[in-house]
Amino acid sequence: MGGKYRITGDKYPRMRRPRRRSKLVLTAIASVVALGLAGWGTLQLIDVFTGGDKQASAADRKVDCPAAKPSAPAKVLPKPAKITVNVYNATPRGGLAKAAADELKKRGFTIGKVGNATAAYDKKVPGTGILLGAPAAVNGTFPVLGTQLPGAATKTDARKGADVDLIIGAKFKAFSTPQAAATALTTLTKPAPAPSSC
Repeated sequence: MGGKYRITGDKYPRMRRPRRRSKLVLTAIASVVALGLAGWGTLQLIDVFTGGDKQASAADRKVDCPAAKPSAPAKVLPKPAKITVNVYNATPRGGLAKAAADELKKRGFTIGKVGNATAAYDKKVPGTGILLGAPAAVNGTFPVLGTQLPGAATKTDARKGADVDLIIGAKFKAFSTPQAAATALTTLTKPAPAPSSC
């Protein structure tokens, strides 16, 4: 081109690139996020050191909700000393009834008759044993004696007395430990809590 628009010399005007606004926007967003995280972290630390809202709300709930009351009074079961146990051996092992009776006596039970099982049960008890007694024993004597021999079957007959027969079966090895029996008895006598509405 000629005339006054002719380019002379070896220097050309430099065109500046327009500034990108995206960098500015990203920097602003990063700053806001960083400030938000710092504020959130500060609130978390304050909650940790002051106990936070969770404990306060739990305390409020405890105040509003009355303590659970037992739905039924504690079950009254007879003491071992009040239970007379007749021990019979229905296995071929000799002396088992006497040994079992001696152990039950150590644990506080009153021992009645000791000997071999009658023909109706002799060598016919495949489990650990059978507790045999009057119908009234089902909710009283059987549970207490059952804590000594878990898994024993229960059966009622027409007797009028309060004594209970323990017929030792083929799978009998030993009574439960005194501690386990005491724990089981405590569980039996503990009242069941009422369902909570809170």
